[in-house]
Amino acid sequence: MRALIPTMLLLPLATWSAPAQTAMSRLDVEVADSTSMRESHPDQHYRKLGADAYKAGRTEEARRYYQMAARYADKLSQAALAEMCWNGEGGDADHALAYVWMDMAAERGLPLFVAKREHYWKQLDEDERRHSVQVGRKLYAKYGDPSAKPRLERVLRVQRNQVAGSRLGFIGTSETYLPGTNGGYSRVASASFYQDRFWKPDAYWKAQDELMGRQGQVQIGAVENTSPDGSE
Repeated sequence: MRALIPTMLLLPLATWSAPAQTAMSRLDVEVADSTSMRESHPDQHYRKLGADAYKAGRTEEARRYYQMAARYADKLSQAALAEMCWNGEGGDADHALAYVWMDMAAERGLPLFVAKREHYWKQLDEDERRHSVQVGRKLYAKYGDPSAKPRLERVLRVQRNQVAGSRLGFIGTSETYLPGTNGGYSRVASASFYQDRFWKPDAYWKAQDELMGRQGQVQIGAVENTSPDGSE
C-alpha cells in the first residue's frame, strides 16, 4: 500500500481527467498534460510538485505541497498526507492526524480510501480516536469538500476566462495558443482546450473521481495486507 498512493499521484493530468468511458484523442492528451493546463489547476499543480519532491526524497517539502493541493479538494494529496503522517515521513508520525486526512480523502466514498481509513481506525487507541475527532473538526472546516471545492471552482472560472497576454495563452477565432519552449507558442483547437471535463465543476469532479475509482478497484485487495508476512 505504501507505494500505491505515490504511484497514483504521478498520474498525468491527461490520464486522470479522462472520463472512464471516453477515449481521449492524441490532441486532447497533449492539451490536458500541457504546462498551461496544469498551472491553471492548483490542485494538480501542487500535487505534481509534491509528488516530484517525494520521489526525490524531499519529504518535508512534499508534505507542504500536498497540503497546498489539499486546500483545493485534491483527494490523492489528502491520502498522501495521511500515509506520510502515519509513517512519519517528512515529520513526526501522528496516527490521529493521519486518520483525519484519510477520512477526508474518503469523503466521496472511494473504496480504496474508505478501506484504508477503516484500517487506520482499527489501529488507533482510545486517546488517538478522541484526538482525531478534535483535530478533524478544524481541518474539515478548511480542507473538506464544502470549503475546498468552491475554492478550486473559483480559480477555474478565473483561469478559463483569461485573455490575451496571460500565462494560459490567448484565444483566436477557433484556436488557442499555448506558451511553448523557447518563447514560442503551439496552436490547439479551442474546443479541445475548453472541454467541460477540464473546466466545468461538475464534469471536472466526475472525471477525477472516475479515474480514482478505477485505480482503487484494481488495488483494493492490497489495502489490508501488503507484505508477505502480513505486516505493514
